[in-house]
Amino acid sequence: MRNTLVKTLTEEALKDNTIMLLTGDLGFNVLNKFYDVLPQQYVNAGISEQNMTSVAAGLALSGKKVFTYSIGNFSTLRCFEQIRNDICYHNANVKVVSLAAGFAYGPLGMSHHATEDIACMRSLPNMRVFSPADPLETIAVTKAAITSDGPCYIRLGKGGEPNLREAFDIENFEVGKAYQLRDGKANVCIFSTGSVTKEAILAAEQLKDRGSIPVYTFPTVKPIDEEFIRACAERYDAILTLEEHNIVGGLGGAVAEVLAENPSRARLIRLGLRDVFSSVVGDVAYLRHYYKIDAEAVVTALEKVLK
Repeated sequence: MRNTLVKTLTEEALKDNTIMLLTGDLGFNVLNKFYDVLPQQYVNAGISEQNMTSVAAGLALSGKKVFTYSIGNFSTLRCFEQIRNDICYHNANVKVVSLAAGFAYGPLGMSHHATEDIACMRSLPNMRVFSPADPLETIAVTKAAITSDGPCYIRLGKGGEPNLREAFDIENFEVGKAYQLRDGKANVCIFSTGSVTKEAILAAEQLKDRGSIPVYTFPTVKPIDEEFIRACAERYDAILTLEEHNIVGGLGGAVAEVLAENPSRARLIRLGLRDVFSSVVGDVAYLRHYYKIDAEAVVTALEKVLK
C-alpha cells in the first residue's frame, strides 16, 4: 500500500505544486521516488514527528496540501497533541499517513504495534479517517484526501498487500461509503477495514459450503456509512466486524455507536483486540492468530450464528 500511496501522490503532485510530503527520517527506498522528481515539495524533518506535525500545520495554513509520513504510532500517538491543537483545531489541510499499522511491525513489539490509532484519530473533530483494504482502495483514498479540504488520516499496511478485487471504480469513490467485496445470501455478513480484510475473504471462502457470506469493506471509518449499517442491521441476523485494532473505538466501536442509536434485530460480533496491549511478538500471521482476528477466528464466530 505504501508504494501505491507514494506513486499516486507523486503523480498528483506533478500536477499540483501545492502538494508537499514530509517524512520523519524514514521510508527512503519508497519516498525517493517522490523526492527524485519533486525535491522542492519534499521535507525530511528528522526523527522529530511532533515538530514535523507542527511544521506541516504551518505549511498547510500558508496554502499547502501537506502529507506527513511515518510508522503507525509515530505519526499519530507520538504527536497526538500537535495533531489535535495545530492541525484539527485550525482545520488545517494536513493528511497524516501511517504505514505498517496494526501488527505489520509485529516482531518489534508493542511500541510498534499501532492498535489504538483509529480510535484516537476518530475522536478528533474535523478529522476524516481512511483505512484502505488493498492497493486499489489506497489509490482512491489518496486522491480523496488530496481533494478533501481539512485534516485526514490514512492508515496503511507495510507493503505487498494484494488487491482483493479485480477492479474498483476509483474515479467515483465516495468518502464515507462502504463497498462490497463479496456478494452473498447468508443471514450474516462481515464488515472489515484495513489489510486484515483479506482474512475476511479467506473465511468466507472456507464457509462457502454453508452459503455465500457477504463481505463489505469500510475504506472510510470516519465518517462511517451509517445508512448502510442501518440497512444491514435490518437485512441480516448478525454483523461481524473485523479489524486489526482495539475493539474500543475502532470499526467495531463505530458500528456499535450506530446500532445503539438505531436499535435493530441484528446481533453485533466484534473481532479485534479485546482492550489489551499486544504484548506478544511475532509476525503478522502469528499475531492475528494469537489475538483471534484471522480467518480461523472469523469462521469459528460465524459458525455459531449461521443458519
